Amino acid sequence: MVRKRFVVELGTGADLHGENVTDACCKAVKDAISRSCLCGLLEILELSNFEDVEIDILVACPKPEEVDLEKVKAQAPIGKRTARAVAGGMVTQGICVPRFGPECDRIMVANASITVWVNQ
Repeated sequence: MVRKRFVVELGTGADLHGENVTDACCKAVKDAISRSCLCGLLEILELSNFEDVEIDILVACPKPEEVDLEKVKAQAPIGKRTARAVAGGMVTQGICVPRFGPECDRIMVANASITVWVNQ
């Protein structure tokens, strides 16, 4: 069996209030996943067990050391999931809404790359 890339998809997410990089990363992963219908897994590769598919998640964000990778991996609905976080994304000025958290006037932006691998 040879490991082959089936698809690579990109996404972007932001936490507008709260400065939570995990939330921004989760939104980026959801954005990437929402752009793909992996019908080829069934119709071309004739896979019957989607849990054998490998999902590699890479997120780039400010403060990658603060990302809860288990929450990020949980965004993928199928497969054997791996995730890692690297420095990247963006911080931009927002507004602070006290009911969402103290001193939370920065917007955290994250990018995600989702690679789906299959063994053939």
